[in-house]
Amino acid sequence: MESLYTHTTWQVKEGQEEEFVRRWSEWISWSHNAGLTAPGMLLRDAEEPRTFVSLGPWESMSAVRSWRALPGYQERVARLREVVHDFTPRTLEVVARR
Repeated sequence: MESLYTHTTWQVKEGQEEEFVRRWSEWISWSHNAGLTAPGMLLRDAEEPRTFVSLGPWESMSAVRSWRALPGYQERVARLREVVHDFTPRTLEVVARR
């Protein structure tokens, strides 16, 4: 069972929603081609359609750090920055589960 999750809230520029989804999907495909095994999920706020949340499970902090250190990672994040106003990445640990 995963003990960590990466979670990012993305505030996308008006009119860039489809482009953001395309770029995010490319980023995750690249990540999987680079060896990432954790699945990623992109959610869209039903009431605020320019707000997206990405979420993914991880087995360890070292796996998260290794992913973020991959050559090309920052370049792909920079492409996402072009279509967002702001984003807030977090690494969250599970402290309770029911």
